[in-house]
Amino acid sequence: MFTLKHLTYFIAAADAEGVTGAARRLNVSQPSISAAIAELERRLGLQLFLRHHAQGLSLSAAGRRLLGQARQLIAHADELQLTALDLGGGLAGQLDLGCFITFAPWVVPGLLRGFARQFPEARVRLHEAHVRGVLDELRGGLSEVALTYDLDLRPDILFEPLGEVPLHVVLPANHRLARRREVRLADLAKEPLVLLGLPQSREYFLSIFYALRLEPRIAYETGSFEMVRGLVANGLGYSIMHSKPPSTRSLDNRRLVYRPIADRVRPTELGLARLAQLRPTRLSAGFAQFCRDHFATGQSESM
Repeated sequence: MFTLKHLTYFIAAADAEGVTGAARRLNVSQPSISAAIAELERRLGLQLFLRHHAQGLSLSAAGRRLLGQARQLIAHADELQLTALDLGGGLAGQLDLGCFITFAPWVVPGLLRGFARQFPEARVRLHEAHVRGVLDELRGGLSEVALTYDLDLRPDILFEPLGEVPLHVVLPANHRLARRREVRLADLAKEPLVLLGLPQSREYFLSIFYALRLEPRIAYETGSFEMVRGLVANGLGYSIMHSKPPSTRSLDNRRLVYRPIADRVRPTELGLARLAQLRPTRLSAGFAQFCRDHFATGQSESM
C-alpha cells in the first residue's frame, strides 16, 4: 500500500512540474522523489505523469484526477495529527484559499487579520484568480475553499452566499450623469464602454446589456481592475462592476463616481465555494464559520 510520503512527493512533483523543484522544496534528493513516484504508480497501476526529456513532468489525466484527492488526504492526515496533539481546541495548519482578484485586495486582508488574531496557529495561502480560475483551482485541488461570486457555478460546486453585491455604473467625476442617484444603462449605451475582460466576467457583463436589448460600444477591454478604473477616471468611457472599493480615486489620483444601476438585473452574491464531493477539514470548516460571522457583523462593507 502507498504511504503519505508517497502522496507528499507526488503532490510536490505536480506543483513543481518536475523532480528537481520538488526535491528542492522538500529538501530531499531527486532520486528519492523519482523512486517514490515510480512506486506510487506501480502500486496504483496508473501512470501519473508524462515524462518530457529535459522539460520536466506534466500530469496525466489519471494524475490530474488523483491530485485533488491526494491533497485532501494529506490535509485530513494533518488534521488528525493536530487533533491527537490536543491543541486546546484551536485551529492550526495550512488552508489554501482561492479568491476572486477584483474584490480580494480590500476584502481579504481585513478578513485574514481577524482570522489570524483568533487562530494564530493557522496559516492561509492565497490563490488569486478570475472567476473561472478560482473554480478550476478548487476542482484541481489547489484550493480547498474560495471566496468568489455566484457565477459559472455547476453541480460539483457548493456555494454558500455571504452577502448580496449590487451592480454599479462607474463614471468619471465630471460625467453628465454623475449627479444622478441611479443610472439606466440605456442612457449610456451609445457611449464608449470600458469592459473588464476577465474570463466569465466579460460574458456576464455583456449578458446584462443583451438582456436589456442594448448593444454596448466597447472602446477598451482589459483584464486589470485598476486599469478599468483608471481609463474611466480619465474620461475614456464608463464601466459596470460589482466590486466597489472604498477609494473613489484611480491610481493616478483622478476621481470616480459609482452609481447603482436602475435596471432590474439578477442579484449577485459573494460567498464561499468548495467542491461538493470533498468533506471539509476542521480548518476549512472553522474558516467558513469565521467568514459567516465576519460578514454578518458588517466587518466587510465594500465587496
